[in-house]
Amino acid sequence: MPGLDLLATFLEIYRAGSLTAAAERLGLSQPAVSGQLARLEEELGETLFLRSRRGAVPTARAADLAARIGTRLDELRAALDPSSGDVAHVGTVRLGGPAELMTVRVLPALAPLTARGLRLRLALGLADDLLARLSAGEVDLVVSAVRPTRQDIAATPLTDEEFVLVGPPALARTVDGERLAADPVDALAHLPLVAYADDLPIVRRYWLSEFGARPPNGVAVTVPDLRGVLAAVVAGAGVSALPRYLAEPALGAGSVELLHEPAAPPLNTLYLAVRTGALVHPPLALVHDHLRVRARSWGAL
Repeated sequence: MPGLDLLATFLEIYRAGSLTAAAERLGLSQPAVSGQLARLEEELGETLFLRSRRGAVPTARAADLAARIGTRLDELRAALDPSSGDVAHVGTVRLGGPAELMTVRVLPALAPLTARGLRLRLALGLADDLLARLSAGEVDLVVSAVRPTRQDIAATPLTDEEFVLVGPPALARTVDGERLAADPVDALAHLPLVAYADDLPIVRRYWLSEFGARPPNGVAVTVPDLRGVLAAVVAGAGVSALPRYLAEPALGAGSVELLHEPAAPPLNTLYLAVRTGALVHPPLALVHDHLRVRARSWGAL
């Protein structure tokens, strides 16, 4: 089992975003930090970081290891140094993300941390806008439905969203099963759509992914909130593609039904995005690691 010193060095590299920055924080030389990382990678038999112009880019294995040990090492440090107290919990973290996911999953996951002094400030909106605000330093962490491409942003996979095509029972009964199997676009073409935006971002992606074509359907309602989309579907206004975590309660209650069951559900990866090197700040590292741990219990959303 790797020693705590190796794990602590690994965590500093992960949070700082580079070996040089980690060495400065640890009070070690860069070759010493590089040597400790090499020993840890040898013990684990896996590469943890890829070197690039952006610094040390964590692999998926590194992100998983950081999520598993991060808060535990922080708690161990606090236990060994009582004067530090709950330093990781003291401060404000500015979070950004889609309103639906933030209210249904992220806030409930982070709420227990506020009882120990952590303050949260939320910004709700679309991924591109929030990532621009992250780059500008206006928010600290973004839960993003698109993978960031900016050079100053580091992204870690969080979990996958699973999408389902749902409609009210009355409309579901109008879909012919044989036609659906033979020509799903034609079989569903008579159904009005409830959309998140005029360009049908989620619905269009579902049709293209599952049926290989754009939806020819008319749009009955457009509302820029997925909870509003679900409410309109439940009320009978039309059908839509929604994340399973939002549709699941309505499916369980019978107020909506699945219109199509794909062989493999369409997924979209959600990312935790921070400015490169920002995870050296204890409150932000705490939130980042805590969400990674909690997301493992969510499964595909």
